Amino acid sequence: MTLIITAIAAIICVAIRFLKPEFAQQYHIGALALMYAGAALMWCVDGFACLAEGEPFVELADTAAMADDALLGLCVVVLGLVIWGIILLVKKNSRAKAAA
Repeated sequence: MTLIITAIAAIICVAIRFLKPEFAQQYHIGALALMYAGAALMWCVDGFACLAEGEPFVELADTAAMADDALLGLCVVVLGLVIWGIILLVKKNSRAKAAA
């Protein structure tokens, strides 16, 4: 579930980056897309490690585990948005100092 949530976030960011390039450049959507793509890649590696140990790639039978994975995925997406907001603030402040 975590992989699915972060992959969807990465796909949305990549789509925005290519469909609205001016907007994406202004708001550094590429950095956000890289964060989510890296997280999705990390969850893929985790899934393959689970397969190597004989466990399922994605746990679908246990609803409590699915709920925990979904919550973790949402936390990853929110944390990515927080870091992206910090990046935007730092870039805005550096531009303001350069203009002054």
